[in-house]
Amino acid sequence: MMSNTNILTSLFLLPSLAQVAFSAVTKRATACNNSPDLCSKSYNNITHLGSHNAPFLRDASTGNSASGNQFYNTTVQLSAGVRLLSGQVHNNNGSLHMCHSSCTLLDAGLLSDWLSEIKTWMDGNPNEVVTVLLVNSDDASASDLGSAYTTAGIASYAYTPTSTTAPSEWPTLQTLINDGTRLLNFVASLDDNTAAPYLMDEFTYIFENNYDNTSPSNFSCAANRPSTVTTSSALQQNLMPFMNHFLYETSSLFGTTIESPDLGNITTTNAASGGTGNLGTSAAECTTTYGQAPTFILVDFFNVGPAIAVVDTLNSVTSPIGRTNVSTAASAPAASSGSTRSEVSTFSLVAALIVAFVLIA
Repeated sequence: MMSNTNILTSLFLLPSLAQVAFSAVTKRATACNNSPDLCSKSYNNITHLGSHNAPFLRDASTGNSASGNQFYNTTVQLSAGVRLLSGQVHNNNGSLHMCHSSCTLLDAGLLSDWLSEIKTWMDGNPNEVVTVLLVNSDDASASDLGSAYTTAGIASYAYTPTSTTAPSEWPTLQTLINDGTRLLNFVASLDDNTAAPYLMDEFTYIFENNYDNTSPSNFSCAANRPSTVTTSSALQQNLMPFMNHFLYETSSLFGTTIESPDLGNITTTNAASGGTGNLGTSAAECTTTYGQAPTFILVDFFNVGPAIAVVDTLNSVTSPIGRTNVSTAASAPAASSGSTRSEVSTFSLVAALIVAFVLIA
C-alpha cells in the first residue's frame, strides 16, 4: 500500500507526465510536407512533386486552352501535395507576367499575383516547404524579379543559399520551417542574383533530364541540362536530379511544328505502373541511375495517376497528413478559381501561331 508521501509525490508528477505524453503525441503528429517522417530529412534527400507550368490551366477560365498543362489552379495543386511550382515569366508591356510561350497565347496574369496566391496558401500551411522554378523567358533581372516577390510580400519567406556552389547537404525541412525560410526559388536562368540573393540560378544547383519528349519511349534519365555536364559529373558536383516526365503531342501549321501537352497518353504517363513510359518505372530507373531518388519530378496534369502516389512511394510516405484529395480524371473540374488570366479563343490561338510562324520565317 502506498504511503501518503508517495501518493502526494505521484500527484505532483502527474502534470509533468501528462506534459511529456502530450509533447510526444504532438511531435508524432507534426507533419512537414504532409508527413512527420519528412521533417528530419534534408531538402535534397526527398522527392518533391512538381507541376509543369503550374499557372497555365486547361479549364473553363481559359476556354479549355490546348496550351494548358494543369486542370487545377495553384492553390489546389499545393493542397493536393504538389511542392514544386514551375512557370514561364515574360515581359508583357513592361510588366512581368506568367505566360505560356507567348502572352498572346495564354496569359495567367502578373507574376506578383501568382506569388501572392502561393503566399496565401503558405500562410495557411505553416509547416510546408515550397519550391518555385521560374523560366526566365525574357531574361528579367534579379532586381525586377525580386520586385515581384516584394510586391507579393513573399520575399521574407525565401531561403538564401550559404554557398554559390551546390552543397552536398541542404537544410532539413524542419530547419527551413523553423528559420522561416521555407520558400526555395530557382530561376532558369539568372546570370547575376546580387539584387535578390534568394533567387538561385537553377543550373548552379540542379541538373535536368531531357524535357522535350514526344513519345513514351523517349524518356531518359541522362543529364540534358546544363549542357556542360554528364550525369556522372553532375552528381559529383552535388547537383540535385530533376526528372522531367511529360509528353508533347505535335501538329503542323504552315509547315511549322507546334507542340502542346499530350493529354491522350496522360493516364499512362502519370501511372505508377503499366505501359511504356509510365511514371513509376521511369522514377525507379532514374533512382538506380542516380544512386538516389530524383529530388524533383515534374509532370503535366498532376492529379492524373495520381502522380503523387509515385512520389509517396519514393518518400516512403504511407499515411499523408493534411492532404486534399482531388479527382484523378483526365479532365477539368466543373468549376475552378485562381489567378485572373486571359481567355484565348480559337481565332486568337491561330492568330498567335501565325505571328509566331511569320517571326520564325
